[in-house]
Amino acid sequence: MSARDELLQRFLDAASRGDVEMVLALMSQSGELMDRSGEQGWTALMLAARNGHIHVAKVLLSHGCSTSGTNRSGQTAADVAQFWGHRHIARLLASGHHPDLRQLLPSGAADEPDTYFNREILDRKSDRRSDSDWLSAKLASPESVFLLFHQLNPLVRAGAGEGSGVGEGSGAGEGSADTRLCRLRAPAVQPLLKDTHTTLVFLGVEKRENRENRETGDGMQAWFALDTEDDPTELLEAEDPGSGRFFLPGAMPGLLRLSDDDAGVVAQARSVLAWHSRYRFCPTCGSSTKAEEGGYKRTCLRAGCRSLQGVHNTCYPRVDPVVIMLVLHPDGNQCLLGRKKIFPPGMFSCLAGFVEPGEALEAAVRREVMEESGVQVGPVQYLSSQAWPMPSCLMIGCHCVALTTDITADESEIEEARWFTRQQVIDALVKDKRAVFSMPPRQAIAHLLLKHWTGFNANL
Repeated sequence: MSARDELLQRFLDAASRGDVEMVLALMSQSGELMDRSGEQGWTALMLAARNGHIHVAKVLLSHGCSTSGTNRSGQTAADVAQFWGHRHIARLLASGHHPDLRQLLPSGAADEPDTYFNREILDRKSDRRSDSDWLSAKLASPESVFLLFHQLNPLVRAGAGEGSGVGEGSGAGEGSADTRLCRLRAPAVQPLLKDTHTTLVFLGVEKRENRENRETGDGMQAWFALDTEDDPTELLEAEDPGSGRFFLPGAMPGLLRLSDDDAGVVAQARSVLAWHSRYRFCPTCGSSTKAEEGGYKRTCLRAGCRSLQGVHNTCYPRVDPVVIMLVLHPDGNQCLLGRKKIFPPGMFSCLAGFVEPGEALEAAVRREVMEESGVQVGPVQYLSSQAWPMPSCLMIGCHCVALTTDITADESEIEEARWFTRQQVIDALVKDKRAVFSMPPRQAIAHLLLKHWTGFNANL
């Protein structure tokens, strides 16, 4: 083999392995190497396309490499990239410049997704919250519904059977029909309403088609949520012995056992009750506060407090925004998932993190991905959101595209992060025996982000 042929072989081998530094070094020795082909008619650009080395392809293109050459099978480098599934390289070669990474983002859902915790069966009637006479009448009405919580854990009934009038199961949604919220009536909760340690929140009225009732709220069944500090089990047992009721743990996985209808009500009720549990005292001056406007406002009892002037987020229930994102590989066929130590064995999920003050959603996505995995993110696309009442978060679901692929996991945040192929995600979705990881539960928006990306069911 001549020295010229040996140099070409080293050059082609470097391109095939993705060794950018060696490719540059050899091109500096001989500029003619760039478009020369080996015995099978394959050029360095074709070999880079075959093996998915986009950085080598970019270097070659930046030095004027031809994209029109063909191998002995009549394939261009773009044909090779397309055949082997490296669509990001195929687009690069077709355009001759950096690919538009936004093309890798899946199209948004045509319809608003019916996500767990998001279903609303109540009209919140915010205009009635300041009407004390109307609220008092509804509190005394035998038709009103009361949902009872003890330390933020909702009272539920196991099984589909109805109680003896003290409470009954709610309408079943698409979730479990075996665990249902107990609907208590006014007589059963009167002792609790008189307790100063009970927190009361007006949730709204049942939605109906009657326009007159919808406009006035009169004659419609009102719903309230109660949270007690003292355990009311003995009181409830005395009212309805052997009812089979119990307090469902108000966190994962407990709340995921509810029907979709019940989950939507709990998302509203528990989030507001959790806010009350954290804001008993004024964050501005430390004085006591009182609940007003149906439980949707707390007012400082100290005259002259700055919180009494203007509008402050210390006065109204707060919601904590959290970005949760599915990071897509530049090749369009892989996604980045991580796992925390608290996850069940084998489960991986989307990366997530709180939005910081003064930060846009897109910036929060990029920062959180970088902090947790060391991966840089480019385009970000919002897809859907989900109420998450643990205690009062709003999960903001996004897809985004990575600019880099090397992973350096922050072990203080996550235990491991890995790239998974589309096929591996589909295997996990259908629980195939070949699955290499398990999916987050169907109730979590992470599940929907993954499902939408695979195209397994494009309608969320």
